Amino acid sequence: MLASLVSILSLMLSTLLMMVAFGLQSYVVPVRAVAEGWSTQTISMIATGYTIGFTLSCIVTPKFILLVGHVRVFVALITLLAVGILLCALVVDWRAWMLFRAISGFAISGSYLIIESWLNERVTNENRGSVFSIYLITTMVGTIGGQYLVPLGDPSNTTLFILCGIIFSIALLPTALTSSPLPAPPTQARFNVPKLYRRSPVAVVGAFLAGALSGAWLNLGGVFTQRTGLSTAEGATLLACVLLGSALSQIPIGRASDRMDRRLVMVACGIVGTVSCLVMALVSGGPPVLLYVVAAFVGSVIFPIYALNVAHANDRAQPDEYVEVSSGMMIVYGFGTISGPLMVGPIMDRFGPGALFMVLAVYFLLYGAYAAWRISRREDADGLVSKTDYQAMAVQPLGADAAAAALQPDAVSEDLVEDTTTPEWRQP
Repeated sequence: MLASLVSILSLMLSTLLMMVAFGLQSYVVPVRAVAEGWSTQTISMIATGYTIGFTLSCIVTPKFILLVGHVRVFVALITLLAVGILLCALVVDWRAWMLFRAISGFAISGSYLIIESWLNERVTNENRGSVFSIYLITTMVGTIGGQYLVPLGDPSNTTLFILCGIIFSIALLPTALTSSPLPAPPTQARFNVPKLYRRSPVAVVGAFLAGALSGAWLNLGGVFTQRTGLSTAEGATLLACVLLGSALSQIPIGRASDRMDRRLVMVACGIVGTVSCLVMALVSGGPPVLLYVVAAFVGSVIFPIYALNVAHANDRAQPDEYVEVSSGMMIVYGFGTISGPLMVGPIMDRFGPGALFMVLAVYFLLYGAYAAWRISRREDADGLVSKTDYQAMAVQPLGADAAAAALQPDAVSEDLVEDTTTPEWRQP
């Protein structure tokens, strides 16, 4: 265990710094957009640029890694992260921000992919759970810490943007200078979404809805905090509560889904999400402490549900199909994240910030209802090959984990079949 930690120490330090900058970026961008007087629909268009870049990177980045290796691509991507946020400070125009945010989305997705594939190669089945738990804590602490940097500056000027760019730049140093062995070149993955849907409709539909939920929240949650009158510190706390709720619920949800029909857990998550979002919509503008508590309940299901769909899809796959399943689910999830901000932005403009949670409630209702309908249509064991293990995923999910898994097909197959207690990052 100690040897594994030493071998990834520089990578963990880079990850911590990257996530501090990411947390700062993910909050300062919507705060500045609101300060500029841009409509929620305009901000959602900017967010769509980010999600398109993120999804595209899941497909393209493995090809770059194959050509020049992990470290060179990682350095290039971190550089793009710094460039993307600095350009936002230099050119304050929403049309330009769509492009700049697409650059950031592309870069952060590829960075996740490299980090997770690197970790997959450095750990064993015996220490995988411990190492990925450390990774999960590192990313959560970094993200929350970065969000709390916003109250220390003024988003209406360039200071916080420059600080974010500096932290991104520093983040590449530990990994760029590491002497640890590098991961092996990746194996290209295939994906076949129609085949995946025929085998597991609930997994595909659920992945799309999970993407729409997380895409809408991650890109418009900061707008909600600003337009409900919360201070930047209160807004950072609310966003942190969502992440904390997600981190705390991953393992209980996973253990429950490993012991019963996963679709029943999907139904339960749909109910919790629907009720929590409706309550959040009703109390928006209320006491901050009440908002924090309800936000934690929303977070407890908004991110973990994607892992449920991945596990269910793998339940109906042969071991040599896990890579194909991961790739297909990643693409479906990515399209969901693109649709989320586009759907929610205009509704928030028309009905106010609380409408964000009304739409999320509808998504959760559809998620749970479809799973319930599929239970009535097919038995749990119908077409089952072997039940795989649920793997907890990142609190900033946007599909990078699936791409990372696709880089290590042999390790993925071994994990899913043999490792019964592994909490693993997924992603925003």
